[in-house]
Amino acid sequence: MSHPLRPSERLRRRLDRQFDAIAHAVPFTARPISALRGRGAAIIRLPVAILLIIGSLLSFLPVLGLWMLPVGLLLLAVDLPVLRPFVTTVAIQFRIKVRRWRRRLR
Repeated sequence: MSHPLRPSERLRRRLDRQFDAIAHAVPFTARPISALRGRGAAIIRLPVAILLIIGSLLSFLPVLGLWMLPVGLLLLAVDLPVLRPFVTTVAIQFRIKVRRWRRRLR
């Protein structure tokens, strides 16, 4: 008989699924994302997350864009559990909308 997951563990798994979905949708991101998600990467993950969020504010420049905001927030949610419900909900809703847009374009 399996034991029910604690809410914090359930949110952690939900966050992990969002990272897996990104890695699946954009395969070249799989290795950097998995490196940043590792236990010893917190010292790198936090500055990278903050830089991505700041970079998204400069989305009018080439290369920088709004794609940086959700990735930065997801990385930040790894270390700040209070962000996990909001960030994962937004990520799921965004993925659903993208899937709908793709279906309409076919």
